[in-house]
Amino acid sequence: MNDVRLPPNDNDAEEAVIGSLLIDGTAIFQIAGFLQPADFYFEQNQWLYEACMALYQRDEAINQITLAQELSRKGRLEACGGAARLSYLISIVPTSLDIEHYARIVYRLSVMRQMITAGDRIAAIGYEVGPDVEDSLAKAEGILFKLRRGQGTGDLTHIRQVLDKYFEVTPPTSEERPERLPYILSSFAGLDEFLGGFQRSDLVIIAGRPSMGKTSLALNIARNAAVEHRACVALFSVEMARDSLVLRLLSSESGVNSRRVRFGEHTEDEERRVMEATGVLSTADIYVDDTPLLRMAEMRSKALRLNYERGIDMVIIDYLQLMEGQGVRGENRVQEITYISRSLKALARELNAPVLAVSQLSRAVEWRASHEPQLSDLRESGSIEQDADVVLFIYRDEYYYKSEEEWIAAHPDREYPREEADVIIAKHRNGPTGRIKLRFRQNLARFESLGSVEPTLL
Repeated sequence: MNDVRLPPNDNDAEEAVIGSLLIDGTAIFQIAGFLQPADFYFEQNQWLYEACMALYQRDEAINQITLAQELSRKGRLEACGGAARLSYLISIVPTSLDIEHYARIVYRLSVMRQMITAGDRIAAIGYEVGPDVEDSLAKAEGILFKLRRGQGTGDLTHIRQVLDKYFEVTPPTSEERPERLPYILSSFAGLDEFLGGFQRSDLVIIAGRPSMGKTSLALNIARNAAVEHRACVALFSVEMARDSLVLRLLSSESGVNSRRVRFGEHTEDEERRVMEATGVLSTADIYVDDTPLLRMAEMRSKALRLNYERGIDMVIIDYLQLMEGQGVRGENRVQEITYISRSLKALARELNAPVLAVSQLSRAVEWRASHEPQLSDLRESGSIEQDADVVLFIYRDEYYYKSEEEWIAAHPDREYPREEADVIIAKHRNGPTGRIKLRFRQNLARFESLGSVEPTLL
């Protein structure tokens, strides 16, 4: 007798997810980061959740009426059981409080089904009896790798959990956070003078060519806001792993080269400084997410959830071009970047918090004699310039002139700009544009104010 088994599924859990959303549509931000329509086994439930996600991505309310309209618009209302089915789904769930529990069941069973499919594909490779064993093994490993990579979405983690890996940190005593800050200061005097701090609901772009210090400036701003002004910062690192990013913060805070911290090569004095820096950073309200190939919907969901739990004062994304929009990456990258930049601006308004996004610049900078960036250099989409409230460019002469001899030959009347960085405020929707100078200590990935240099208007 053949052993015929259905793939793992739980219709009750799937219906409980939909019912919970119909009771409280705002609960979707708890699950949108990890649960996708394809995770539902039953087609009707998949269509219902897909319609909920479409409403969520358009910032529309999710309830019985709007869901019925969305299904009707797609010609699926009757196929899903009509308005009577929606009423039934509401009736079977007493509360929406357990939506994440139901969603985790649906997600877990979806992964199990994917494992079964992967197993069938690996078995098919075995039956092919290919002549190259290594090639067959590589194909099988690739299938499993793609499955695991697809489940690689993490969540925002407090910086203290990462710091624990380096030194044991004593949890700080709980203190009430101050009232919500009207604006977020960077603690760089010239920059705060120009901008009046980062304003809530603003989209701020920090752009520059590779190795100019974009990530370092973003991390320094996150540190200053969280440590000195007790702001709650959500940091999404699409490029760097969480450990590497926190290590850079620790090196910058302690003044000890990150390589010496990583390999434990520090002296007793350096160890003391690292311990002190660890204590300072562990009390900061910085939450880090290092999910690769981060989709805009995932990031929004995680940010909304943290905002609900803690109250976000600032969001930082490193960096914009590595994020994914709605579709498949690479189909139309200009349209995708346009969608991402507009979504980030909408998120800033929704959270009522400044959103700082790091951005790459095009190679056009390298072809100009001055090498100084312009707004037209923002890579892949003019919508970044349009949507941003503030655009900051980082420029360092030291990057292009590696030695004093090269610099003197080109600028005989000017002193070599060692460790100097220009932060150019190229766009400021609500104020003046200008330029400030900061010191950039590259070995520590740290920017510092140059108190003696006055900011200049453009």
